[in-house]
Amino acid sequence: MTQTAETEFPDHELLGKPLFEDPGARALSRVGVVDIGSNSVRMVIFDGAARSPAYFYNEKVMCELGAGLSETGCLNPLGRERALAALHRFRYLAKDLGLPALHAVATAAVREARDGPEFCAQVKAETGLIINVVDGEEEARLSAQGVLLGWPGAYGLICDIGGSSVELAEIGGGKVGRRMTSPLGPLKLRDIKGGRRARKAHIKTTLEEMRDRMGPQRDRLFLVGGSWRAFARLDMLRRGYPLNVLHEYRMTQTQVRETIKFIEQNDPDKLRSKAGVSGSRMALMPYAIDVLSRLIRTFKPKDIAISSYGIREGLLYEQMPQRLRDRDPLIEACRFAEAKDARLPGFGKHLFEFVMPLFRSAPEQQVRLIKAACLLHDVSWRAHPDYRAEACFEYVTRANMSGIKHSERVFIGLALQHRYRNKREGNRFKQLYELLDERGQKQAEILGKALRFGAMLWMQHDAAMGKLRFYPKKQKLELRLPKSASPLFNEVAKARFNSLAAALNSEPRVILRG
Repeated sequence: MTQTAETEFPDHELLGKPLFEDPGARALSRVGVVDIGSNSVRMVIFDGAARSPAYFYNEKVMCELGAGLSETGCLNPLGRERALAALHRFRYLAKDLGLPALHAVATAAVREARDGPEFCAQVKAETGLIINVVDGEEEARLSAQGVLLGWPGAYGLICDIGGSSVELAEIGGGKVGRRMTSPLGPLKLRDIKGGRRARKAHIKTTLEEMRDRMGPQRDRLFLVGGSWRAFARLDMLRRGYPLNVLHEYRMTQTQVRETIKFIEQNDPDKLRSKAGVSGSRMALMPYAIDVLSRLIRTFKPKDIAISSYGIREGLLYEQMPQRLRDRDPLIEACRFAEAKDARLPGFGKHLFEFVMPLFRSAPEQQVRLIKAACLLHDVSWRAHPDYRAEACFEYVTRANMSGIKHSERVFIGLALQHRYRNKREGNRFKQLYELLDERGQKQAEILGKALRFGAMLWMQHDAAMGKLRFYPKKQKLELRLPKSASPLFNEVAKARFNSLAAALNSEPRVILRG
């Protein structure tokens, strides 16, 4: 696909029925998935609103089932023992938690090994777990669907790296297009004879053949898989990046090349310790970076994003009807948080209507962030008052939410900080603010002060709503308030209204009517 414009989310209507009230969504509210890969075996239990699931349980065991597969044609015996033990544990946990079923999928190592069918039969006999062994193209499709779970409107190329294989798939318009698999996983590359020169030649030939079949892929490159996440941690370390959230982390081609040099020029044990990368992942990094280096030279993407979502999330996406897939994951996550944690669930809708006159010319992408902030404005009310502003900021910047860039996390976090505190100086988040440009910081401050004022003035769904009117050319901010609600507009409310007007560089005016 050659589209360069990334479409926005197709449905984030705030006033519609919340997704988590839909019976079809509730049916998917707790789903267990087991991913039996060439390098690791992992169980994830998803919980919450199905369109933006939380990780109720997440456990991984590094088994290296695919180690030595190129030479022996069989699964690694020790890895097989460890995988079987892990699956016994996972089945026991799932039963204890009352899950009706576990959805298990196995990828390259099991599908290629001569004893793969025997292993699957043993697992079924001992645990009752039925393993679905997928081929390479199906693995690519599921990984791509995992990315679509987080980015419904995304266009680009997915690259999923496992222990024994690398899959490519194109996405666009909410669909998965062409897809391919290759034997470029680190465990396979480790077995190639002839040293690094032979390995790099093999990678180059393979990726060029894939490019010829996939066609031009100059949009975003989405990286899926543990080796890519480990690489991103090392890139964060080199850059001194302040937000340790891997999902939606962005890199340029130049940054990737600089980090490859950084890894090659430094002691791997020290890097591993500083970046929080496991020893087993770090041992495979030389093979992964050879693939990544050639990948960006071959496909020349416009930019590179890390996706924490992959095949496991793709299996969840597979079970969703289209009406659920089309919803905005960010807005659904915020609505779920409001319903669960806010003092007055549903008030965020009224707050959104109240503040929107200040943002009449805002682009749609900013409008959805304003919606999200309104929904989240009260979810941290249980925090100690002295730390509530910080708790809000940390909640958003570190929450497991998708469909949101790092700069957008900071935008919402700053708005919620100003919801509880007039100023933001003197806290420990200064470095994070720099992920958002000055205009964005100012817009977040205005939004936060509007939330701070609006949340104080009306606390009931059916209360007589005042209305804001903003005239930027005249530099005037009006509050039109029913006389019946005038007792609410006391000196504290007036001070907050004046603070909002000052942030807008406007003259405040109050009109009582009725």
